[in-house]
Amino acid sequence: MKIDETDLKILSLLQQDGRLSNAEIAEQVALSPSPCLRRLRRLEDEKVIEGYRPLLNRQHIGMGMTVFVQIKLQDHSSDSVNGFEQAVQEMTAVVSASTVSGSADYLLEVVTRDLEDYDLLVRQLQSLDMVREIESNFALRSVKRGAPLPLKL
Repeated sequence: MKIDETDLKILSLLQQDGRLSNAEIAEQVALSPSPCLRRLRRLEDEKVIEGYRPLLNRQHIGMGMTVFVQIKLQDHSSDSVNGFEQAVQEMTAVVSASTVSGSADYLLEVVTRDLEDYDLLVRQLQSLDMVREIESNFALRSVKRGAPLPLKL
């Protein structure tokens, strides 16, 4: 899919405020509403826009503990990798998971209410046969979060 400058403007506006109406977007990108809506639908259909959701204040909803967890696997067989990745998909406290280079195999971002909830997640991870090592880094304070992607306009 080819993304042009108008598409980038639309995406940039939506990253700033996902609640903008089609009419508001159309006005800001100098399109009439119908062509703007067609572009939006195309961006959604092509999965450039994967969804819309609010950015929640973790503290205000009682989910104030963020932990970055480095995971090392026992081995890198397809069974271990697939089994671990499937298990992580089912752990609701894991809000993001990436394979990484360096000393760890995976980096997880975990959000929980408190240390007790985090301990339950660690026990789940420890029960996975393919997990060799778990290292936890507790976030003390968020400096930047939920920033828009750096689109080139």
